[in-house]
Amino acid sequence: MRILIATTNKGKLREFQEAAQQLGYPEIEIAPLTLPPGVPAPDETGVNFEENAGIKASYSSGYADELVIADDSGLEVDALDGAPGVYSARYAGEGANDAANNALLLERMHGQTQRSARFVCAIAIAKQGSVLATFRGTIEGELLDGPRGDGGFGYDPLFYYPPLGKGTAELTSDEKIAVSHRGNALRQVLAWLREHAA
Repeated sequence: MRILIATTNKGKLREFQEAAQQLGYPEIEIAPLTLPPGVPAPDETGVNFEENAGIKASYSSGYADELVIADDSGLEVDALDGAPGVYSARYAGEGANDAANNALLLERMHGQTQRSARFVCAIAIAKQGSVLATFRGTIEGELLDGPRGDGGFGYDPLFYYPPLGKGTAELTSDEKIAVSHRGNALRQVLAWLREHAA
C-alpha cells in the first residue's frame, strides 16, 4: 500500500519512512507528494496543529488518487504561553531556517527558570479533498540552555527528554520513533491505515 505525504521537509519524510519500517508496517510505503508545477502550497490558516494538518492534507489530496497524509507539528513552551506553537517553522519570520528559529527561542528564554515544553504533532489523512481522520501525538520535556546533539532537525537540539536523559537531537532513530510526538502520532496513523485502507 502506497501513501503519499504532503511535505517538502526531508527530515520529516525520512522519519515517516523509517517509522513505517521500524513499527512493523513494511507493507506501507510512504512516498512524497509533489504538487504540479505552478500550484502553490496551501495557506496554513488554522488556529491549531489539527486544523493546519487538515488544511494541508485535504488540499494536497485533490492532486492525487491515493490517500494523502500531512502533518503540522511544532514546539509549545509554557513560559512563552505556548509559543512558538503553530508558528514554529516560521518563528523568526517567513523563510527562517532552523538556526534562526532556535536562536530566537534561546533569546526569549534567557533567564527563564520555567523550562517545561512539549513537541506536538497532528497528522491528517485525506482522500480527494476530504479529511478522513486526524491523530495527535506529544512528547513532554524541557528546554536546554543551548544546543546538544547533532541529530534531528528543527528544535531537536534544544529539547531535553528526562526519561531517557537525552536531548532529542541525541536520540537514536529507534528511540526517537518510540517516544517522539511524530512517532506517537504516526503509530496511530499506521494502525488506522492497516484497518481501514488495506
